[in-house]
Amino acid sequence: MPTILHIESSTLTCSVAVSCDGGITGLQESHDQTYSHSEKLVVYIDEAIKQAGFKPADLDAICVSKGPGSYTGLRIGVSAAKGLCYGLGIPLISVGSLESIAHWAKSEFADQLTDASFFCPMIDARRMEVYTQTFNTSLKEVEPISAVIIDENSFASKLEKGKVAFFGDGAAKCKQVINHANAVFLDDFNPSARGMIALAEAKFAAKQYEDVAYFEPYYLKDFVAGKPKTIF
Repeated sequence: MPTILHIESSTLTCSVAVSCDGGITGLQESHDQTYSHSEKLVVYIDEAIKQAGFKPADLDAICVSKGPGSYTGLRIGVSAAKGLCYGLGIPLISVGSLESIAHWAKSEFADQLTDASFFCPMIDARRMEVYTQTFNTSLKEVEPISAVIIDENSFASKLEKGKVAFFGDGAAKCKQVINHANAVFLDDFNPSARGMIALAEAKFAAKQYEDVAYFEPYYLKDFVAGKPKTIF
């Protein structure tokens, strides 16, 4: 089995994990409420590799969370991953941010999801909008990635069919407006690079690598810069 460095920077969480033979050998992460990835990511990469007892040259691949999510966070994560791949001469793997979040939720919160019919990871897209994707309990996609503006009728069709588990840094705002009895919210959930491991290893085995030169994050929506405030 390969030794892979995993980078999750698409949300408020900044997380780096090293996996070997399917197990976690190094982990560094934080869940601050402010984006500090530019300060922490490179440090976390170095610390996670050392914690695992490896050197960068021991890595077989780099896996990065490709989005959707924070524009800046994604750029930082992908830039770091590309730099490592170029420097070490190893392949780049990408996994969907929402899919890896769903995998981590099923692993970490299995006892709270036993009667859920659908998993609905959410990434904050500001205001009342979230990036989301719906999976069944086997983690097969039911509804594709989309940007959704949340109101009291959001996900009504799925909620009528069974319990829907909402989690991720976009779920808190939904809890304020979705009051259906079948809505389940994982309040203490945080994304983690650990959710990327199984997905990355499957892609490594299938040699599903990205083109390091041309790979770009999946933003879903175009970046729109705010207008600077008038000083004079």
